[in-house]
Amino acid sequence: MAKKATTEDAHLILRLYELKREAELRKARNWWLADFWPSNADDFLKVSYAAGTAENNWLRQVISYWAIASSFVLEGVLHEDLFFKPAFSGEMFIVFGKVQPFPGGAARKIGRS
Repeated sequence: MAKKATTEDAHLILRLYELKREAELRKARNWWLADFWPSNADDFLKVSYAAGTAENNWLRQVISYWAIASSFVLEGVLHEDLFFKPAFSGEMFIVFGKVQPFPGGAARKIGRS
């Protein structure tokens, strides 16, 4: 990875920002930040198993967005210092913080179904 972020890195961050502004992703992000407060793995799984609901779509859309964006950093496509600026990725840590306390419980339940 380059020692400093490049113009290409800046263009990719701007493109990712444009995607965050897409209408349905904006709804999904708002749902995650304002309405979705899982208190345990069951709360998370209830939404993740509710295929066809808006909440299920929003759950998957936000998780997928951040998984794709972070994969760019992990694969060396995007400069990590630029990506991890709070103005860009702070929301990712909020999303992670909402589910981090119980991934083992969710994983165990998924494995049994």
